[in-house]
Amino acid sequence: MNQAAIFGPFFAMLLLVFVVWVYMYIRRIAFIRAGSLTQEQMITPGMFAQLSPPAVNNPSENFKNLFEIPVLFYALALYLFATSQVDGAYLTAAWIFVAFRALHSLVHCTVNVVMLRFYLYLVATVAVWFIAFRAGLARLAAG
Repeated sequence: MNQAAIFGPFFAMLLLVFVVWVYMYIRRIAFIRAGSLTQEQMITPGMFAQLSPPAVNNPSENFKNLFEIPVLFYALALYLFATSQVDGAYLTAAWIFVAFRALHSLVHCTVNVVMLRFYLYLVATVAVWFIAFRAGLARLAAG
């Protein structure tokens, strides 16, 4: 298998981060321009988040989420490439991770149905743990 194939989901995940980042700023700038907050109310991220409606705050929370489990995904993708272990199972799990993270972000940034968001997050995270445990077991077996 072409080892560089792992960079398809890798860069798709980076694209998702970029899209959420842009969406977050579109929502924030519109809210700030509406003039409903003073400069003092925006002095800390916590104060701003408390005073922001969910349509403004949720994209920000989602953006933060994209620097949690996805960091493990990036590290694992690079590890698989560096050790020439990319195969169909890893690639499928990687695309599952990206697809379900994209769906998670879509739900979180829009309708925010919490249980749906949870299940999407769960499937994505199980895909990453599959990659991690399989790679770890392969490393242990290699000595």
